[in-house]
Amino acid sequence: MITKLYNTTTNEVARELLRLREDGGAVALGRVLTLVVISDDQLNEEAILAANHASGEHPMRVIVIHAYPNGGGARLDAEIRIGSDAGASEVIVLHATGETADDPETLIQALLLPDAPVVAWWPGSDCDAPSESPIGMLAQLRIVDTHDHPDGFESIRQLRDGYVPGDANLAWTRLTRWRAQIAAVLDQPPYEQVQSVEIVGGRVSSGILLLAGWFRHYLKVPVEILVQEDNLPGNLRSIRLFRDSGAIELERLAHDTARLRQTGYPDQIVPLMLRDRFDVLSEELRSLAQDPVYEAALLQGTDELQLDELK
Repeated sequence: MITKLYNTTTNEVARELLRLREDGGAVALGRVLTLVVISDDQLNEEAILAANHASGEHPMRVIVIHAYPNGGGARLDAEIRIGSDAGASEVIVLHATGETADDPETLIQALLLPDAPVVAWWPGSDCDAPSESPIGMLAQLRIVDTHDHPDGFESIRQLRDGYVPGDANLAWTRLTRWRAQIAAVLDQPPYEQVQSVEIVGGRVSSGILLLAGWFRHYLKVPVEILVQEDNLPGNLRSIRLFRDSGAIELERLAHDTARLRQTGYPDQIVPLMLRDRFDVLSEELRSLAQDPVYEAALLQGTDELQLDELK
């Protein structure tokens, strides 16, 4: 069900939400967090769907701020989505124009769940210093997604310059299963030192650079990034680790499978599903703590790569 309020206030929105819950017999006690989605310009319905999907694992209140300061006079319209239109969450969409859009922190104060952590999410790739934004200052976890940023090098520089503990990036979360597969192979004999790493991608995205930074920081070996244009889904094509006994290669074959090659072993077809926002957002919300591995890959690893020389 979607209830719309026009030329309203956040206090009126909060009262209407309470009334709808009471009429429907729902309670807010099961909500574990407040997810604030910052959606400038165009309302990001895909992000709302991703939040609804994640709410099956993390019941929450979702507040979507759709702000356009240059959209005319000061005004606030709102939508309250509950039931089938909100998954296991309750969704509040705030359409703020003019001066109303200039103070998003005050805008959401009356709608935050009491005594529950706040997570801020920028579904676009245009927030380079999330902790410095008004909403970011409220949040325990700040999630960006630089996966589609057109310049991977620039996005990494911006994130590195603005990083504080508690920042997260879905471009990094998309790499979890690749990293897990590689780590599992390295835990098996022969226990040899990796001499170098080669990463192949459709383009040099921020995720490719973060993965290269992870290898560079933790293995202390040279990392080469190659670009291969083809019709494979996703961006990351393959990872090769070179050791004295031969190479380890993990190569994507399709949207859900990859081939693992290792000297002395038969080829294996392993599951490696191409991950969407629904999946990676759910993973990121499982732990609200800072990610020290992401921090090391971003701050130390990409710095050790000497990005200017990679271009």
